[in-house]
Amino acid sequence: MANAASGMAVEDECKLKFLELKSKRNYRFIVFRIDGQQVVVEKLGKPEETYDDFTASLPADECRYAVFDFDFTTAENCQKSKIFFIAWSPDSSRVRMKMVYASSKDRFKRELDGIQVELQATDPSEMSFDIIKSRAL
Repeated sequence: MANAASGMAVEDECKLKFLELKSKRNYRFIVFRIDGQQVVVEKLGKPEETYDDFTASLPADECRYAVFDFDFTTAENCQKSKIFFIAWSPDSSRVRMKMVYASSKDRFKRELDGIQVELQATDPSEMSFDIIKSRAL
């Protein structure tokens, strides 16, 4: 279960909730945190919650992983959805925390099959709604 490089385990609930977001669309977003030696679910966003609700749920001074199900309309007027993986690593977080999250990110992301776009952000401007929109199209 744990990765030798980072020593991090991924709780089954993380994978189950992600599958529900992907296939059943039960959630708009999921925020994950590292607790001890494993990745756990911290917050589940209801389907009616917005991107602003999502960004508000990320702490200003701690790292998190998150997935966001972004709905949009293409230039051809087609309804589409893309699942974003966001590695939130604010400049104000502790160096040790940033290192742990950085070293565990790829291992954790591999557990979530179906990620379409990855984004790394160190402050809110790097994951603004406009950036999300431009990366989705």
